[in-house]
Amino acid sequence: MTKERASEEELPLDDSQVRDKASAPQHWLKPSPERGRKQTIITCAIIFFVALGCRLLSWQDNRFEARKVQSEVTEGYKHTARLLQQGGLPSFFSTDSPLSNPNHLGHPPGYSILIALVSSLYGESDSALQIIQILADAAAAVIVYLIALSLLNTVVATIAGLLVALAPQFTYNSILLLPDSLAALPLLIAVYFLIRASVRPRLINFITSGALVGLSCWLRANALLLAPFMVLIIPIIFERGRRMRYALALVGGMVLVVAPLTIRNYIAYDHFIPVSLGAGQTLLEGIADYDADGKLGIPNSDMGIMKQEAEIYQRPDYYGLLFNPDGVERERARLARGFAVIRSHPFWFFGVMVRRGAGMLRLERVRLISTDPPVTHSLTLANEMPPAWSSSPADLLAAGRITSTQAEVSLSPDGQTLNIRGDESKYDNQFVSAPVTIEKQTDYVLKLPLRIEQGRMYVSIVGAGSNSQYASMIIEPQDWKTAVEQQWNIIEMPFVSGSAAQVQVVFANGGSKDARPVAQVGQPQLYALGPASFTWTRIPRSLAHLTQKLFVTAVMLPLAIIGLLLLIISGQRNTIAILLIVPAYYLCFQSALHTEYRYVLAIHYFLFVLVAVALYRGSTYLLRGLQRIQLMRQ
Repeated sequence: MTKERASEEELPLDDSQVRDKASAPQHWLKPSPERGRKQTIITCAIIFFVALGCRLLSWQDNRFEARKVQSEVTEGYKHTARLLQQGGLPSFFSTDSPLSNPNHLGHPPGYSILIALVSSLYGESDSALQIIQILADAAAAVIVYLIALSLLNTVVATIAGLLVALAPQFTYNSILLLPDSLAALPLLIAVYFLIRASVRPRLINFITSGALVGLSCWLRANALLLAPFMVLIIPIIFERGRRMRYALALVGGMVLVVAPLTIRNYIAYDHFIPVSLGAGQTLLEGIADYDADGKLGIPNSDMGIMKQEAEIYQRPDYYGLLFNPDGVERERARLARGFAVIRSHPFWFFGVMVRRGAGMLRLERVRLISTDPPVTHSLTLANEMPPAWSSSPADLLAAGRITSTQAEVSLSPDGQTLNIRGDESKYDNQFVSAPVTIEKQTDYVLKLPLRIEQGRMYVSIVGAGSNSQYASMIIEPQDWKTAVEQQWNIIEMPFVSGSAAQVQVVFANGGSKDARPVAQVGQPQLYALGPASFTWTRIPRSLAHLTQKLFVTAVMLPLAIIGLLLLIISGQRNTIAILLIVPAYYLCFQSALHTEYRYVLAIHYFLFVLVAVALYRGSTYLLRGLQRIQLMRQ
């Protein structure tokens, strides 16, 4: 808004002014032509520090658990990073280097390069890597603000930036030792430069936008076709005459950044591999995800695919490795097999894409920022002290409570384990231990021996007589092993007691698809590590937790749809094209492949701008309604 319009809206409206403004053309979304640089910098700083604070709180809560998420994938990145450190840059292009093993082609090398750089500065520090990711994702909230500020008004932009800053989906994913949140930042900046190009159509802006898409591909290959896809909006935004030049600059910028990786792959593997392998694998697994009856005969896991290929080709050495030996040939065969299924079942596969695309619009259910501070004591202290509480399986069963009539809970013949077989529900509780007395404001860790044969089990620690949850973990078997081959694990669950005087251990179903969960539980032991720290963070934690509870699909998706409809009604064609180009790309291309939420994080940064539009317009209608009521009373 201009200063004159801003001052008008700050004054009380009389009845005629309310009618006039209600019937006026809808210019309420237009960006302000006069923005103070100081005001913009202050707003950027506020959004950045809100985002940084939320991510640091989430890191405090989940830093132990985050290292266990996709731990094998993370170890693969770290192994590649160690090889890079040992051999230096020349080894990356050498055909004799261990890096020329095709198994390193499962992911682009960008994240491993980052790990190698961090390790050279700080040693192998997961915390240093997580802090870098936290800073990058906090910056992403600022970029979303700048994108919205360039397209819409200041209030909408501020709301959008704060939504991204607070969203638990971003705060949680930014601390995982995976490249997904990092890969979204270059895409956001690429869109920002595309907006700059719409104002000042200089070739450097298009080249920079494409180059940033290429940079994202070094972290994750999902955006490989995004730059050509972005060309589709050039006819919408730009006038005739130079469209071809702009399109070539955009795609050329991406090609320039990706080309060194493609050239290196050709040198090392003697094949044209633009970024990495894996499309065939994810295509097959994506088909199998929706083939519930298994009629197509395609496994839905990496190990299943490798096992099947070993049988089909009579090559036992194929089992255990996706891309070595004959990784390129196997990957092309997977693509051919997937395309054959698509040709044979085109309408079914289109339905799969629609359903998977709809699933991408849902918000991931992740752990919210806890209202209580996290454990700050080292968990290794438990090795030096006696447990504050322990219970034999027999005592656990005798004092506990079976909460489902269909659950089967019993002792093993030797009395050393508690056998739990859940019912057919998705998430219902199956067995709850007796209340355990604890000290308030104390750090604890529960060590629980557990072996799961099938299904998924959700183990949590809750306050006795309350719904307060202090720790939780989903336990699932290794899908490449049979039930007999599953091993025992010691599950560590740290938590802060807060104001609780008693807690209980709860065993629940964890959303198993095809089988009732079956698990054996050994003797649990609870250790008191010492007095809790950071208790002063309870107030900001409580505020963040309360806000994050609103970030669910049932709230945010309808608001995003309303925001989109408001933009359509307002005739914001260019704004719609720019905001939806990245989500549309993922809905069109990623929906054909096996998808996890972290693969499509970039979608939701833009959807929150639509949510901000709906919240802004709704608040203006509410304020006008209150003004009318006040005028009527006068």
